[in-house]
Amino acid sequence: MARPDTRVLITGATGFLGGNILESLAQDPGVTIIAACRDPRMLKQGLADEVRVGDLLDADYRQALMRDVDVVCHAGTGASMWGHRKQEYERFYRPTTDLIEQAIDQGVQRFIMASSVAIGSVNSKGQTHDDRCAKAHTGFWPHLDYLVDLDDEMQAQSHRGTQMVTLRLGHFVGRGNRLGLVPALVPRLQTYLVPWLGGGRKHLPLVADTDLGAAFRSTVLAGELDDYESFNICGPSFPTLREVVSYIAQRAGVPEPLYSVPYPAGYAFGWLMETLHPSLPGSSPFLTRSIVHLCEDWLCPNTYAREKLGYVPQKSWETAVDEHLSDLASEGFPWPRLQQL
Repeated sequence: MARPDTRVLITGATGFLGGNILESLAQDPGVTIIAACRDPRMLKQGLADEVRVGDLLDADYRQALMRDVDVVCHAGTGASMWGHRKQEYERFYRPTTDLIEQAIDQGVQRFIMASSVAIGSVNSKGQTHDDRCAKAHTGFWPHLDYLVDLDDEMQAQSHRGTQMVTLRLGHFVGRGNRLGLVPALVPRLQTYLVPWLGGGRKHLPLVADTDLGAAFRSTVLAGELDDYESFNICGPSFPTLREVVSYIAQRAGVPEPLYSVPYPAGYAFGWLMETLHPSLPGSSPFLTRSIVHLCEDWLCPNTYAREKLGYVPQKSWETAVDEHLSDLASEGFPWPRLQQL
């Protein structure tokens, strides 16, 4: 796969993930980078060899996008951390299934999908989640449930000539990220209303910006892979929720939680906030069940990715969080919208 003229398409090239993939691949002169985006003015300049402007919601654009491409890095996935099932289907799931079909029809060699470690089934015994651990629908988080469906679809279609690779990514941290655990947490901690979940004993699979880019680059350049592959992509360690939240509170100058609630109570409160949201102020609920879900125990070692892709994460979660907080502080730790669709 790592031949000198490999042509790599990056969807969502102006986003947090896509931008880091773009920067990492630009370090390899043997790769021709094709950036797909809606607004080329938002691209990191001088890194892409070709820009294909359009909207992934446009079927004609999706068809044209796959022409003369060897590898696809699909990072233009959008996301919502609560509800919005119809939007997720129309703006994420359906376009992505069509991209997969177009990739197969047009002879793309490898399709790499940005997914999440949280597609794995939750366990409560501190067990590790391997790279092909059982998946489970949540029933309450449409984006994650569609990621499970897409992984199933990729596995089912992998015999048709295009290698299908799911990267089960940890929780993003790093400068430029505006959707996820850290942006959601800081302004909520300022209210003194955030509790510890389960005493903060469970582990978080944080992964830094530059390590995300390196993981995709390693997958693009990897030698022969199986028709279907699934890799955990996380940072070099798995801190506890208490370690991370305490660190964030200290660095951001906000209060730590004052009390603890069990996870079932957290899910119940998240459901209540989602239900009451239309009648409450603010663009997003105070808590959602997806945020609680992200704080479950995710021990997802990178062992298989290291062995087969040569992926070895380099940036510590503390460094990535510091950079992330510095970036958010420049905007006054705004209350984030929990969707990008």
